[in-house]
Amino acid sequence: MSLVLITASCKVSYAFNGASIDYTKTKTISIATFPIKSDYVYAPLGTKFNEQLKDVFVRQTHLRQVKSNGDLQIDGEITGYHQYNEAVTASGYSSQIKLQVDVRVRFTNNTNHAADFEQTFSANQNYSATEMLTSVQDGLIDTMVKDISDQIFNATVANW
Repeated sequence: MSLVLITASCKVSYAFNGASIDYTKTKTISIATFPIKSDYVYAPLGTKFNEQLKDVFVRQTHLRQVKSNGDLQIDGEITGYHQYNEAVTASGYSSQIKLQVDVRVRFTNNTNHAADFEQTFSANQNYSATEMLTSVQDGLIDTMVKDISDQIFNATVANW
């Protein structure tokens, strides 16, 4: 009988996806729309990132999304969308190009302000210099957006 009482009094919920959320205290999340503040802009990036970030929390938590003043609050901006020469051939021409996305995140945990942070998350993908960015961009963006959304999820609710 005492074993049942101990088990029933446990308040922290652990999920197989890595989220550790006390659902007795934390019930809502508000995720602001992240504007693109990068010098170079690829318009679909904003929409893809904002949808993916919200989706990862819908799929992997039981938090109810609210427009503002959630128990957890995430906001920020897309601060970087850059290309870099990653590798050069013996003849001096670029052979690999790295595409990088940077996202600045401000996280507020209204149930535990010790967990608040502001941090930049980045992801990058390489592609061959023989390919045009316009032909590979969407696939690279999809991969990087998923990676950054997972990084943000892990930093905010997967307290390992």
